Amino acid sequence: MRILFMGTPDIAAESLNALIAAGHNICAVFTRADKPVGRKQILTAPPVKQTAEANGIPVYQPRTLRDGSSDELIKSLAPDIIVVVAYGCIIPPQLLHVAKYGCINLHVSLLPKYRGSAPIQWAVLNGDTETGVTIMQLDEGLDTGDILYVQPVAIDPDMTSGELFDRVSAIGAKTLVEVLPKIEAGKLTPKKQEESLATKAPSLTKEMAQFDFTQPAAHIHNWVRGMNPWPMAFFMHDGKKIKVTASKLSENPANAAPGSVLAVKPLTIACQDGAIVLDSVTPEGGKSMAGTAWAAGRRLKAGDSL
Repeated sequence: MRILFMGTPDIAAESLNALIAAGHNICAVFTRADKPVGRKQILTAPPVKQTAEANGIPVYQPRTLRDGSSDELIKSLAPDIIVVVAYGCIIPPQLLHVAKYGCINLHVSLLPKYRGSAPIQWAVLNGDTETGVTIMQLDEGLDTGDILYVQPVAIDPDMTSGELFDRVSAIGAKTLVEVLPKIEAGKLTPKKQEESLATKAPSLTKEMAQFDFTQPAAHIHNWVRGMNPWPMAFFMHDGKKIKVTASKLSENPANAAPGSVLAVKPLTIACQDGAIVLDSVTPEGGKSMAGTAWAAGRRLKAGDSL
């Protein structure tokens, strides 16, 4: 099949690499514009563009597809299928059926659960033990198209969003390679999504990352995992943000008011329900350090309150 690939970030680049390695014919790639990156704001091509150029695949970077300016180009490419992985642009109705096998999308959740831009993070934030990869037909809605294939993915108890992202990226790429021949052979039957089961996964914000110790320990631990690597969960202490980059649930009972320091080696804090160990923290304006080291610097001791 002639594949027109649309995608932008690392997860899309991994899928593109897998398709290339499997010998698929990628006729062209559509991706977002180059962007300034880092402190020096160096103009940098998105990962998908870098992958395509390294493999001699034509790259197009339209600002939008909605205005119809790319319609004739896409038709002239004569793709058998359009594959979308985290492209970042809305695919307008007139392009959904240009290709023989339509337009498919790889979404990293078990649809209809977690429709939206942050499905991986919300699966971790909510303490789920399983998520997945869904290959779906694109329609005019947001992640509402018919489901072609689902591959469940386990979430480990202490796994961060970043770690889950890596796992899902690899499984998603492998799944995409396996599904395309099934689509061409007509072996997959589209299945409507159950709207009553639909949930949303909106983008995260820095403000959402704050927690306090009046919340259950399990919730805080999920927040620390889910907000890592961005924007990083934090609590306030003496008017400053203390980011928590790693935590674990304490096996010891709290038996103290929420926010009470139960121990400093390791740094263990009582919560509304249970206690949490702050393994690694980053004080505002400082560098990442062990929770025990931060506690020592603040001269905290058992019985103190955060």
